[in-house]
Amino acid sequence: MTREELSTEKSCFSTLIDTLDVINPHSDITLDTYLEAISYDEAWGTGELEKPTREVASPFSDDNRRLDLEKILKKLFDSEIDDKDYVERYLRRQYRSHFQPVTIRNTYIGLFLFLNFIKDRGKSCLEVEKADLEAFVEHEQDRGLKITTVKLRLATVKAFLRFMIEEGVLKEDVFPWKMNLKVPERLPRAMDPEDVDKLLATEVSVRDRAMILLLLRTGMRIGELLATRMSDIHMEEQKILIYQGEKNQRGRVVYFSEDAKEALEAWMHQRDKSRELVFYNPKGKQLSYPAARMIFVRYLDQAGLSDKGYTLHCLRHTYATDLINARMPLQCLEKLLGHTSLDVTRRYAVLSDKTKEEEYFKAMAVIERREKDGYDECDRELQALFEETQLLSQDSDELHEHP
Repeated sequence: MTREELSTEKSCFSTLIDTLDVINPHSDITLDTYLEAISYDEAWGTGELEKPTREVASPFSDDNRRLDLEKILKKLFDSEIDDKDYVERYLRRQYRSHFQPVTIRNTYIGLFLFLNFIKDRGKSCLEVEKADLEAFVEHEQDRGLKITTVKLRLATVKAFLRFMIEEGVLKEDVFPWKMNLKVPERLPRAMDPEDVDKLLATEVSVRDRAMILLLLRTGMRIGELLATRMSDIHMEEQKILIYQGEKNQRGRVVYFSEDAKEALEAWMHQRDKSRELVFYNPKGKQLSYPAARMIFVRYLDQAGLSDKGYTLHCLRHTYATDLINARMPLQCLEKLLGHTSLDVTRRYAVLSDKTKEEEYFKAMAVIERREKDGYDECDRELQALFEETQLLSQDSDELHEHP
């Protein structure tokens, strides 16, 4: 495995991780939550895994990471897959590299599915060939999984094969360098401005209004907002410190508007002052994602927008789209959103390209006026004469240079 090939593969994997934030316009979850949802739909139903509890003290707690690892390894050794030692070593390496618990858990799920598949083909991971990986991809596609899910499965297996090559138990020619899946580049789904007005005009509880306005005015991911503590908020400067981003573990600072500040201050007057988290459940623990989602669903129902298909993540897309329309530079928006690549942020510019829109309607107005006034033939004759003049001028220059 050459250094250039390894660098290319890491770049592709990084791009996949970044673009998951916008390729699914109907998803109101971040990458980690998306992977966890895949686990619910596919792996938990097999009976091999049990659903993890969502009520944890902190998603970034080292104690929780260790507990999750031990649960995963227990499931690993209770399963009937082969080559458990290699899988254990790989998962422990991810743990030492400080991967998120949900990432380690879903790595195990992907490897569990893959190793079960090749076991049915009468092989172990030490006998894997490129044809086995191709067959696995086809098998996952035939199950009716989304292409993004299949690509994540493939990325998981490829990363494990890289590890096996580094361990010296597999040859480099096994690695499927050129095996890539084409993922559709969908536009991010933002709320219509009229619908945003309806949403904000709806009478809801003080807590719910504060939560929705903060998501809409800061562009925070829902997991980041739910993990926010009172000490992270600076009211005078109207900013929130995100010490560790939910998706890429990169810290950043976000800012909130006056209306969000008013909503937050109103909630602070009502909330339990002894609670460290800004938003919490009746037990004082971190509010779960399903609970936050239900809050938003009720909000949409009251606003008469339940049939629009909006999700919590649409608020983040709306935030980015509004700032693009307000001519904010892409570099600034990239930092506010916490993206690791400007290409991801640039997708919002495609969605909100007002210059392109204005130029289109300006040109179309000329076309419609020309057709209405009957100047079409005259304009075409003038255009043809202009092109002929340009052509003769070019020919003249060439004859002058080469007599």
